[in-house]
Amino acid sequence: MNAGVQRLAILGSTGSVGTSTLDVVARHPERFQVVGLSAFQRTDELVAQCERFRPRVAVVPDEPRAAAVRAALAARGLATEVAVGAQALSELASAADVDSVMAAIVGAAGLSPCMAAARAGKRLLLANKEALVVGGGLFMRAVQEGGATLLPIDSEHSAIFQCLPEDRGAWASRIDHIVLTASGGPFRQRDPDTLHGITPEQAVAHPNWVMGRKISVDSATMMNKALEVIEARWLFDLPPDRIRVVIHPQSIIHSMVVCRDGSVLAQLGTPDMKVPIAFGLSFPERIESGAPRLDFTQLGALSFEPPDSRRFPGLQLAWDTLAGPAGSTAVLNAANEVAVAAFLAGTIGFTAIHTLNARTLDRVTPALAEDHGLDDLIALDTRARAVATELMKDLAR
Repeated sequence: MNAGVQRLAILGSTGSVGTSTLDVVARHPERFQVVGLSAFQRTDELVAQCERFRPRVAVVPDEPRAAAVRAALAARGLATEVAVGAQALSELASAADVDSVMAAIVGAAGLSPCMAAARAGKRLLLANKEALVVGGGLFMRAVQEGGATLLPIDSEHSAIFQCLPEDRGAWASRIDHIVLTASGGPFRQRDPDTLHGITPEQAVAHPNWVMGRKISVDSATMMNKALEVIEARWLFDLPPDRIRVVIHPQSIIHSMVVCRDGSVLAQLGTPDMKVPIAFGLSFPERIESGAPRLDFTQLGALSFEPPDSRRFPGLQLAWDTLAGPAGSTAVLNAANEVAVAAFLAGTIGFTAIHTLNARTLDRVTPALAEDHGLDDLIALDTRARAVATELMKDLAR
């Protein structure tokens, strides 16, 4: 291996962020070596990735999938080890031969391996917003104590990171607030009274971004933006009242920093996740991402509007849970994961997602000790999911 090569583990390699990461990596073989990959269901794609990138290890969730992957790898003469389960993910994230971890697993399942990477002092490329939504201060302490480098990959948080002064210790006194932009999703102009009839196929048809089904539904409800508000509170150590959201349908401005003197700093680019991925992989340098360039002569107008609270009632839950007892944001995330899965399965309607989230928050009041640990958060997550699943029975179609 050449000196300076970055040894990379990609958790969630078959999802949209994972595949985009591998696309960027493939453009720069002299800079990156893929050490480990993980997938949940798309094992055929995982095998194809192993054949191309030859990682030391591939992680899958259970033994039946592991057996299938082992057989497929053996048939191709590949020596990639196949590991199984959540513990294997954490071991990969903290392995001695891994320099950087792309955390692209969707949901609270990403918290444990992200914590492991943070404690091991890795360069952690965070596309799993739930690690901060659930982990909050505990996760940030692990980053600080482990000496990890935390780089946000969500386009909005990457934009804020790029707009902040390099002197991180001084930036808080220089800015007034930050503005996270939101596309508004596929239902930005739809009559709120008709949202109950939305189908999963309609909800996942995002007008600008190519994303997984869960994140696409979150974008349609703007729950994705609520989670991003919570993530921004921890990433940038900001009081919630200094975080704003504006709808920007064109998804060209990815977020903004409003300075004390009235200046506004913004990061612009085409709506392509390869841009923040390439930035995170190469920081503080910049490398070719493979994303199309922004052509200002073809751009047209950029428009902005406030979020409609009737159309997107879940957005306010970000500030409500941040003002609640510690762990409230973890309850919200757990409820939303249950609700979105039920909606995609056809069990509940689109507007019932918010109803289930709100009712779960009313029912589950966290009582975390000040010195709570990862096990306490996992227990709270489990409890909130159980309550949400029980409450869902009253909302079933």
